[in-house]
Amino acid sequence: MSPEKNAQTSKQWQWRALADLLPYLWPRGETGLKMRVVIAMLFLLGAIATAAVVPFLMKAAVDALEGPVQVAAVPVGLILAYGVARVLQRGLGEVRDAVFSHVTQHAMRRVGLETFRHLHRLSLRFHLDRRTGGLNRLIDRGIKAIDFLLRFSLFNVLPTLLQLVVFCVILLLRYDVALATITFLTVVFYILFTIAVTNWRLKFRKAMNESDTAASGRAVDSLLNYETVKYFTNEEHEARRFDELLARYQKMAIRSNLSLAALNLGQAAIISAGLVAVMLLAAFGIAEGRLSVGDFVLVNAFLIQLYTPLNFLGFVYREIRQSLIDMEAMFRMLDEQAEVRDCPEARPLRIDGGEIRFEDVHFAYEPEREILKGISFTVPAGQRIAVVGPSGAGKSTLSRLLYRFYDVTGGAILIDGQDIREVTQESLRRAIGIVPQDTVLFNDTLRYNILYGRPDASEEQMRQAARMAAIDGFIEGLPQGFDTMVGERGLKLSGGEKQRVAIARTILKDPRILIFDEATSALDIHTEREIQASLKAISADRTTLVIAHRLATVVDADEILVMDDGRIVERGTHMALLAQNGAYAALWRAQAEERSREGQAASGDIEGDLRPEPLL
Repeated sequence: MSPEKNAQTSKQWQWRALADLLPYLWPRGETGLKMRVVIAMLFLLGAIATAAVVPFLMKAAVDALEGPVQVAAVPVGLILAYGVARVLQRGLGEVRDAVFSHVTQHAMRRVGLETFRHLHRLSLRFHLDRRTGGLNRLIDRGIKAIDFLLRFSLFNVLPTLLQLVVFCVILLLRYDVALATITFLTVVFYILFTIAVTNWRLKFRKAMNESDTAASGRAVDSLLNYETVKYFTNEEHEARRFDELLARYQKMAIRSNLSLAALNLGQAAIISAGLVAVMLLAAFGIAEGRLSVGDFVLVNAFLIQLYTPLNFLGFVYREIRQSLIDMEAMFRMLDEQAEVRDCPEARPLRIDGGEIRFEDVHFAYEPEREILKGISFTVPAGQRIAVVGPSGAGKSTLSRLLYRFYDVTGGAILIDGQDIREVTQESLRRAIGIVPQDTVLFNDTLRYNILYGRPDASEEQMRQAARMAAIDGFIEGLPQGFDTMVGERGLKLSGGEKQRVAIARTILKDPRILIFDEATSALDIHTEREIQASLKAISADRTTLVIAHRLATVVDADEILVMDDGRIVERGTHMALLAQNGAYAALWRAQAEERSREGQAASGDIEGDLRPEPLL
């Protein structure tokens, strides 16, 4: 797409973002907030009217003081009125801001909440393709942009334009066309100059923001992978990559600051030229006897009051443009459609027994690389089916499809005869519990992470889940017990401890369908055997899909499926598969030898038992 087309599309999006913002400014069903908007506008008009009165009070006071003045003739009332009017002008503006702040904060809260919910509605692919740090910065800037637009557009740009009209009309009616024309042309030329230069400067600001977002994303990515950085002693490598983006930001920031100096200098020159021209006309009027000294002061006061907010116009216009860009980015994200959506006639999933059926399922993350190539199998209600095979065979993809993080590209997945594409995602996921291979915990307490399985569970139910996951003894031995913080992504816990927390919260969820995706892969043999009994107990009478690498954990499954290259190459019970002497038997022998070596290393027992006891 050409730059001109891009710019046009961007402007269309910015206008659309403004249109999308209006409902938050005048929220439906929020009478109180609407009244605040009206009251704020009344205070705005009151402040403008007071600003028009202040110069007249000063003129009257100056005219009263012209010539010899006795103490008794000092216009005390006019001077006091001038002071009161100044305070009233400022006070009306402050009250206006205070009244309207409820509207602004409500809009920011609503947009922030809607954005947060929308991000959770988006599909897994979207989140895998985006950097969390950059996404967080985009949302943060978008919400702040709303605050700036609502406050400054309404209470800086609008008042300044209204004041320009009011002041020009007063000058035209009270004095002559020349004064009003010079004032109007000065302001117009000032605005045009500011817009032109600011538009030129925006490319530097945009480059700064891009570098800032990239640097933030890179920093978050590096810190999240702190241990990996340490493993490979790549601190300096990470610092160099981060510094590259900081250097780019620095370069653009310097250009932005230099262009800002040019903008400020040009604005000062325009304002000074207009002010000098108007004051010279007023001075000639005094010399000719048409105007008084008070008129000279009045004209000067008008222009000072008008030009003061104009000093911020460059900043305000730049920030408004930037706010529009930030809002555009956020509202574009809000317009992002979820890859996986409920169909219009979707109904809640009805669970009878919990039978799972894969019918000729095909799936590809990318069109040119198919992962599943016609998978068909059934997990009867209440039975336990295991899926084994080498890495990359497509085992974990089964759980992602069952959770409907992605939709199948061919075939269908049914639960109790219902195509999961025809039921609501919420009801589908409520019916399934999973213990994933890579367990990530929230940076909160152990209590919070276990209760995440069912937040309304009682204390005793939570503790019972911890006991079934064989983690209660470990937790009770901690100084803070269940209130112990687990750290970012649970990094304060070992892999096995995190896995047991994940098992506990799945037990607490109490789902009808269970998925164990390498559920004990991070555990030592002793702990694994402790937990397998609990897993077997909780999976009794539940439909269970076990995805495993260690064959010893699935020997007593009702059926074992062997996958390779996206296909099921063997299926049967443990003993039947060994008797076939195929892929499963070869994998079993290889793992048996590995267990034998591990056992000899641990105990020195040369006669290691190559027949592991059934675990799950």
